Amino acid sequence: MTARHLSQPALADLADVPATSRWVRSGSLRLHALDYGGEGVPLVVLPGITSPAVTMDFVARELTDLVRPVVLDVRGRGLSDEPADGSYSLEAYAEDTEALITGLGLDRPLLLGHSMGARIAATTAVRQKVTPRGAVLVDPPMSGPGRGPYPTTLPAFLGQLSEALRGTDADEVARSWPRWPRREQELRARWLASCAEESLVETHRGFESEDFFDWWPSVPCPTELLHGADSPVVTAEGAAEAARTLPAARLTEVPDAGHMVFWDAPEAGLAAARAALSRLLA
Repeated sequence: MTARHLSQPALADLADVPATSRWVRSGSLRLHALDYGGEGVPLVVLPGITSPAVTMDFVARELTDLVRPVVLDVRGRGLSDEPADGSYSLEAYAEDTEALITGLGLDRPLLLGHSMGARIAATTAVRQKVTPRGAVLVDPPMSGPGRGPYPTTLPAFLGQLSEALRGTDADEVARSWPRWPRREQELRARWLASCAEESLVETHRGFESEDFFDWWPSVPCPTELLHGADSPVVTAEGAAEAARTLPAARLTEVPDAGHMVFWDAPEAGLAAARAALSRLLA
């Protein structure tokens, strides 16, 4: 496996983020998070497979009037450790989320997860080792045993990682993600190399071996599911199954967005997230 790394320009990005670095332990792992502070209800933000915490700054900073965002560098990404045992299962990720919540003393937090993070949020809620007051799941992968492959192949992910490790820039990222805001293209270029190759390999394997619907119907807290209107990850059939198997959840389609909801349609994605959080806080 290729070694991950962080450049000095990447670390300098943290100076522009209105958050404080916080550290907790999950077993032997040291986990890093960005805490935006304030007196609001805590919101634990769980990013996707190739998204270190800093890449969700543009989402978190727009929510600080509603909540206190705390964005986790998920194991094997950003400044958080890689697990020595190579475990990137949903339950391992959920244990880290529980460690963050208990380690920082977050009382009945809300959860907001995108993609992989949405699957982690559902698993954390179902395990009931902590007590979330609600959850917002954004475009969770619904692939799994008997459900077909995840739309983005593992070679595609590893190709992107290889470009980052070689040294990429925002212009190259823009060729793959032309709709993204420029700052998000720049952060992607600088921070993707912080993701451990094994974290992508094992998490992608989990997308196709761990069924989201083993957890989703049992989510006990008030829950909202947001999905991109053009997402290949949450299809119309997947959204219908989600509505049928957890009728208490509210589903919202975000117009003109694919799987990368907040990046594809920042205004609509943030508006949908704010509306969902406001309902859960009411």
